[in-house]
Amino acid sequence: MARQRQVASMLAAALLVATTFASIPTTVHSIGVCYGTLGNNLPSSSDVVQLYRSKGIKGMRIYSPDAKALAALRNSGIALILDTALARAGFPGIKCSTSVRFDVVANSFPPSSGSFAQGYMADVARYLAGTGAPLLANVYPYFAYRDNPRDISLGYATFQPGTTVRDNGNGLNYNNLFDAMVDAVVAALEKAGAPNVRVVVSESGWPSAGGFGASVDNARKYNQGLIDHVGRGTPKRTGPLETFVFAMFNENQKGGDPTEKNFGLFYGNKQPVYPIRFN
Repeated sequence: MARQRQVASMLAAALLVATTFASIPTTVHSIGVCYGTLGNNLPSSSDVVQLYRSKGIKGMRIYSPDAKALAALRNSGIALILDTALARAGFPGIKCSTSVRFDVVANSFPPSSGSFAQGYMADVARYLAGTGAPLLANVYPYFAYRDNPRDISLGYATFQPGTTVRDNGNGLNYNNLFDAMVDAVVAALEKAGAPNVRVVVSESGWPSAGGFGASVDNARKYNQGLIDHVGRGTPKRTGPLETFVFAMFNENQKGGDPTEKNFGLFYGNKQPVYPIRFN
């Protein structure tokens, strides 16, 4: 209980400061890419911004207010999510907030049964509804597939055709796991009394190495499928869904599961891990 209160307090504080300093873009960019820096072989911030621009990537999420990255982004036309409440004036298109992991959602199958597992999330959802801010959610079909390959097919998890799952609770058909997970978040917001809160997928990706189901081919299929798909939205919420692919680079100093080092679209030398297109 104390842990829940602590997390709720941090969420509320971050979101409160976010509404004070954040500039929410009025133009929705369907796809951005997360820029993590836990590597000793990564390019300079200015080279990173140039790589984003050369690939037509219109949005970036960063995890700390790095001065060099912010300076490189100035006048770049790239919208920004900054994962802290320390944004400064002069960088148009910055959003400041905190994100939630998908495990805040309980009973996520079928999607219509989605509800928040922790009571404090209902308060956060209603706060967001009152301020007009979005809920940032990390959505990873990879981990759902890895943990339950008996019931979840690889094709369904990686945007491949051939599988349709009907949700009798909302009468909608789902052709991929990503949509089902996002709509479970939407259902949880509805049950929390915040049906109009917009969902931004702040992280989603697939590792190319390091664990079960992690391969270059699976990562390419998932991430290209994600990029091609999110402009259409989900069965429950059609239209562009703002989504950030995790991540721009493989990060060789990242801890945890070996897959964590291998979510990148690019190596530190700016060469692609596999072919990927954004436009």
